[in-house]
Amino acid sequence: MTSPELDVLSRFPTPLRGTPAFLGNHGGFSGAQLWRVDARVGVFCLKAWPIAGPSTTELVWIHHLLEKASVLEFVPRVMVASDGASVLAHQDRLWELATWLPGRADYTLAPSAERLEAACAALARLHQIWAATDVKSDTCPAVVRREDSWRRWRDLLQTGWRPTLAARSPYVQACEQLMQLIEQQIDDVPRILTPWRSRPLPLQPCVCDLWHDHVLFMDAAVSGFIDFGSAKIDHVAVDLARLLGSLVGNDAALWDVGLNAYARFRSLSAEERALARDLDRTGTISAATNWLRWLAFDKRQYERPANVLERLNHLIGKLREPFTA
Repeated sequence: MTSPELDVLSRFPTPLRGTPAFLGNHGGFSGAQLWRVDARVGVFCLKAWPIAGPSTTELVWIHHLLEKASVLEFVPRVMVASDGASVLAHQDRLWELATWLPGRADYTLAPSAERLEAACAALARLHQIWAATDVKSDTCPAVVRREDSWRRWRDLLQTGWRPTLAARSPYVQACEQLMQLIEQQIDDVPRILTPWRSRPLPLQPCVCDLWHDHVLFMDAAVSGFIDFGSAKIDHVAVDLARLLGSLVGNDAALWDVGLNAYARFRSLSAEERALARDLDRTGTISAATNWLRWLAFDKRQYERPANVLERLNHLIGKLREPFTA
């Protein structure tokens, strides 16, 4: 009996097949499974999306976006199977095969203004290409998502629930610190977001999960944006918020470096700059409540607890520190 990854690869043209090397989830949190495939015509990444991940329709739309952006060297190219499909269903999962992008997600190990500018410029180039796709004006969906997250948290606490973990959990101390910070700052979410509800804004396809671990570098150049599974119609500020909040935290001077680099390739209004900062601020609080729900209410288990703890400590640091010039 063959393994599922070999079954899936057998549905691609022979030059795209190779011996798959299992990578687990490669440090991610989604539940996806990855394999590196060294084939005759190049190196590829075989991905099994999580069972609760994007639908076939959503993945086909994302693959269409990636095809539009294929002129960018840092965007993966999705391969098609022998029957012409880019999304394959096998054993209750959806699968895809895409080009392997070189480099490492190591900005925090070697931060620099040059790298920061490169990441923001790359994002602007991607947004420019996607700008003609499904553009419309409406309330920023990221604002709505953050408000929904705030309501879920409020409603959960109103039941009397409080986040508690087993004493042996590696997350106990971090979760206690997060809860204290959330209690101090949770009311900022509706206060900051309410004014944006009445402002129709231009919307277009966005990555919506472009953070440190999804940006690959080779020296100072961006060599890859990876994991487009959260892509959806939104405002470009959501990608700037996620990217800059992850790379430079609350450093206002470095935010300006990144925003100015972006603006050299795509114009950026004062309103869009303000929205990016507001989405980062409220997104950090929302992420903290989400992690407490996942760990203490949903009782989720993760393959690499150290990575989870790193993420929790990053949120603690951001919530503790003011936005500094």
